Amino acid sequence: MRHLISASDLGKDDALLILDTAEELARVSERSIKKLPTLRGRTVVNLFFEDSTRTRISFEAAAKRLSADVINFSAKGSSVSKGESLKDTALTLEAMGADAVVIRHSASGAPHRLANWVRGSVVNAGDGTHEHPTQALLDAFSMRRRLGGLEGRRITIVGDVLHSRVARSNVLLLATLGAEVTLVAPPTLLPVSVDTWPCEVSYDLDSVLPKSDAVMMLRVQKERMNAAYFPSEREYSRRYGLDRDRFAKMPDQAIVMHPGPMNRGMEIAAEVADSPRSTIVEQVANGVTIRMAVLYLLLGGETVA
Repeated sequence: MRHLISASDLGKDDALLILDTAEELARVSERSIKKLPTLRGRTVVNLFFEDSTRTRISFEAAAKRLSADVINFSAKGSSVSKGESLKDTALTLEAMGADAVVIRHSASGAPHRLANWVRGSVVNAGDGTHEHPTQALLDAFSMRRRLGGLEGRRITIVGDVLHSRVARSNVLLLATLGAEVTLVAPPTLLPVSVDTWPCEVSYDLDSVLPKSDAVMMLRVQKERMNAAYFPSEREYSRRYGLDRDRFAKMPDQAIVMHPGPMNRGMEIAAEVADSPRSTIVEQVANGVTIRMAVLYLLLGGETVA
């Protein structure tokens, strides 16, 4: 594997290799000295055309723990904002000798284009409303740690699927790993192509919750909405929010997830988000571990010490 652009790039063996490698690396993270010399001398560039403090810091921490050199490139205030194209930026990075470029871009497909222009590895850290494969991997890693395996598990993803790159990557990856995925959303917040995705679709959250091993709530992405997708926030919360009463309908061992940042009180009640069955804080920590595993495998790490 040279790039990680889509969750569909990963076969079952590839996905399990990343998850198992992350498990090994998680043990390293529990040591007092968390650094490994594995990627010493390698350069990882974080190329962010969209704000995302959490994802950028997570990739930066992952690269530094593997002893790579990190260059953070923010498009704001750079030549890009003066009109430099993605291709010109790519050629500049190539000249700097970037071994891996982690890219987040508002245009779906930008990482795919970039991969044609650089010799190093390209990792998609979120492109438009298309994909976010390392988020899907860290979600799968978090589920596997809490639930045991993923084969045959029933995973429910709720909310703004239309604008969510996380939902698409999760559906593809979880299906590859043998889970059964159900999307729950108002019809206006589902993509037209959803019937081609390897999942079920429901409009009734209450009927799905009692059969779910994990429920992932998605943020309502108001900043991407230019039309009225639902009558009001209150109405959305009443029909699709995970409040205390709905939480009580879930099986006792079922977990609650959220890729963050959350709209507390809208798609998820504060007491549910802070419950012991919520993996939301773990997901952030697991993000560093998974991104370490991805960089490690892409850049030719051989053994985890």
